[in-house]
Amino acid sequence: MEFSFFIFKPLCQYYLRLLLLLLLLLLCVNYNSQLGAIASFNYGEALSKSLLYFEAQRSGRLPHLQRVKWRESSALTDGLQQGVDLVGGYYDAGDHVKFGLPMAFTITMLSWSAIEYADEIASAGERRHALEAIKWGTDYFLKAHTHPDVLWVQVGEGSTDHYCWQRPEDMTTSRRAYKIDSDHPGSEVAAETAAAMAAASMVFRTWSPSYSALLLRHARELFEFADRRRGRYDSSVPAAKGYYPSLSGYGDELLWAALWLRRATGDSQYLDYVVNNAYELGGATWAVSEFSWDIKYAGLQLMAAKLLMDEGPKLSTHQRRILEEYKSKGEHYVCACLNLHRPSNNSRANKNVRRTPAGLLYVRQWNNLQYVSTAAFLLATYSDHLASAGLFLRCPTDAAVPSAALLSFARTQADYILGDNPLRLSYLVGFGHRYPSRVHHRAASSGGGGGDFVGCTEGYHRWFGRNRSNPHVVVGAVVGGPDSADGFRDVRSNFMQTEACTYNTAPMVGVFARLNREINSAIASI
Repeated sequence: MEFSFFIFKPLCQYYLRLLLLLLLLLLCVNYNSQLGAIASFNYGEALSKSLLYFEAQRSGRLPHLQRVKWRESSALTDGLQQGVDLVGGYYDAGDHVKFGLPMAFTITMLSWSAIEYADEIASAGERRHALEAIKWGTDYFLKAHTHPDVLWVQVGEGSTDHYCWQRPEDMTTSRRAYKIDSDHPGSEVAAETAAAMAAASMVFRTWSPSYSALLLRHARELFEFADRRRGRYDSSVPAAKGYYPSLSGYGDELLWAALWLRRATGDSQYLDYVVNNAYELGGATWAVSEFSWDIKYAGLQLMAAKLLMDEGPKLSTHQRRILEEYKSKGEHYVCACLNLHRPSNNSRANKNVRRTPAGLLYVRQWNNLQYVSTAAFLLATYSDHLASAGLFLRCPTDAAVPSAALLSFARTQADYILGDNPLRLSYLVGFGHRYPSRVHHRAASSGGGGGDFVGCTEGYHRWFGRNRSNPHVVVGAVVGGPDSADGFRDVRSNFMQTEACTYNTAPMVGVFARLNREINSAIASI
């Protein structure tokens, strides 16, 4: 008996420990499987890197706390020939022209991200960087708006800039500045800049009330100018036409700016403007399947839908009816992204957005990811608005689409960008193990610095044409992305796919913040 007992006791302890280890292992496997099911990527890291990108795009005198060390101050005499200080702002892409329309849209989208997901950005430790990214743009707009009816909208010329391949610190190209005024109107860029400043005023309302009020004053003036002196900006500034032409006209920007001013001020005059101009400016009639620096209809229509959800009972019957038409057209866009319009035998009449074989939204071959990033943002935010209102999305092929389906699809697009694609390549530069290494970007692809000056065309021989990876990684840049068959050529000269733009990354700031919250909430519930 004693012998049996002393053998049995350690055996019991051994099997008990083994059982505990097995239970612990099963719990870990279950936890990891649940975690893997909800967290394909580190969205917090993607958020941080996307904000870092804007420091690589800065023009002007760089601050002491500049984190992108391979960049230096540049374009310090912008506006000097015209007697105005236009130092600052952002380069839009891989070249060095400062185009006002895409720059303003970038700031609007950054501000919208910071408004919708302020808590998420703060919890990720990125509030200061988000504010700095927005302020770098709005500080420049304040300089550029020198008179109620004068806005400087471009510095540099695409023709001469594209002739050279230099670091911005070495620029020898024309820095001629262009403006719009009462005699040379530009409603698109004036209204978009008004929208950017109105949205930014909401971001800074808590942190700097005086700065917020200053932005709002300029936004009001610019909107009034854009509406009173209506005209296409690319007619007044022909130098912009070959690069950022306004194909949609200025109706969408006027309505967009009015909605942002209504949201920033609560002033009824701006809601009246949106309602009274719904048909003339196309807000209640245009049903589109893309959202970009040029075409704002989907964004403004979904903002109008949010206004209707939030304030419906307070509105008049006429206001509700018109906003319902905005909402219907905005949901046309959402349903098109989700492929929930009824198929048509006529390909030209197909209302759904095309997709690549791997499921990426595909609008056109040139810089397609700009349309993907804006779609992901609109679907993520509209998902939240539907959920808050307890509503479903109505699409032609479905009786009711739950709000979660919109966020789920937005996540598939974000995940594709981060590497969940056939090439296993991250299109967010600097994220993951594989990403484009030959980004079409003059500063990142050029060496130099410390007095090593490279001339205008010399850069093409010395830097552009070489097959090696760029000496600098432009972290956080979202490049143009794959073609319609999910193919991608990482070649510097392949600018349709390898060039990155500020307005590609700006919407992803909000998307990554939203998805990071989703992951954190899911982890906490495990």
